Amino acid sequence: MEDTTDQVSPGASAGTAPAPTGGAEPLLRLRGISKSFGPVQALSEVDLDVPVGHVTALAGDNGAGKSVLIKCIAGIHAPDSGQMWWEGSQVHLHHPRDAAALGIETVYQDLALCDNLDIVENMFLGRERVRRIALDEESMEQSAKDTLRSLAVTTVRSIRQPVASLSGGQRQSVAIAKAVLWNSKLVIMDEPTAALGVAQTRMVLDLVRRLADRGVAVLIVSHNMNDVFEVADRIAVLHLGRMTAVRPVAEMDRQIVVDLMTTGASTRSVQARPDGR
Repeated sequence: MEDTTDQVSPGASAGTAPAPTGGAEPLLRLRGISKSFGPVQALSEVDLDVPVGHVTALAGDNGAGKSVLIKCIAGIHAPDSGQMWWEGSQVHLHHPRDAAALGIETVYQDLALCDNLDIVENMFLGRERVRRIALDEESMEQSAKDTLRSLAVTTVRSIRQPVASLSGGQRQSVAIAKAVLWNSKLVIMDEPTAALGVAQTRMVLDLVRRLADRGVAVLIVSHNMNDVFEVADRIAVLHLGRMTAVRPVAEMDRQIVVDLMTTGASTRSVQARPDGR
């Protein structure tokens, strides 16, 4: 298990961050994060480091605390105790706006897209650009095009087509591009390939990988072990609200992850995989 962390306003520092356990300072560091809802202890002393340029997969059975943890990072839930460090400074997130100000964007499973709006309108929803008293449509269109192009999203017919006309994979791509548009440093994705077909899943996983290759930190929640081992660099496993392991993907296999998810421990050693991962 990695070591673990309390939180102030975004950008406000409070003391010195704990020394990294190895390598460069992670973008996000959680230490001792706990959260309860009445008598239900959702998270207990959770530790997690999220480095830049890597995909960290968050695995766990239903009720393990995955959704609560990402909502703490996204500023939706305030932890009862523990500390959060962002780029070496201690922070406290009171609201999703605080997370967004740091560069944390979350793509939830429902995508939060409006079917009756087009791609550009969705990507700038609530953050529209205005020139004098009118919407700056030209600037927004160009930024939307540039963002989609930079992520190699080439399957959409037009950035002005309604989101309702897009496939599941295209919708997920637009939701991810919307997050990236705001110069995100950390993108959190909740079940990004749920209910997608094989080709659409491939499109989304390639997009996730490109994000990490661009230096963005990615935290992905998924029940699909094939997807996890396809795209993740590291796997963090929650069991009953506790972090049981955070390891490089090369030190895990599917059975070890299942053991950790269901019992909180595993005595197995990694079996050689045909793909070398």
